[in-house]
Amino acid sequence: MTTNENKNPDLETLVLEIKNHLNVVNAALIQPEDFSAASYDDIVELHEYVKKKQGKLTLMEIEGVLDELRSLRQSK
Repeated sequence: MTTNENKNPDLETLVLEIKNHLNVVNAALIQPEDFSAASYDDIVELHEYVKKKQGKLTLMEIEGVLDELRSLRQSK
């Protein structure tokens, strides 16, 4: 992907994949539209981390990812 492309569709895909890998009870709280393109690089890093763990995240790791997602969410 080039830096000139619109990153929003990819951001949505990344957030949805992270959400699916986390297997959290209240996954409805994680919505792609809550994140801006400005947080794209951080979302990519989280996605790579979660994908690398292949669904074998510890509870502490899940909490850490959720905390990071919470900090990246846009204020409404």
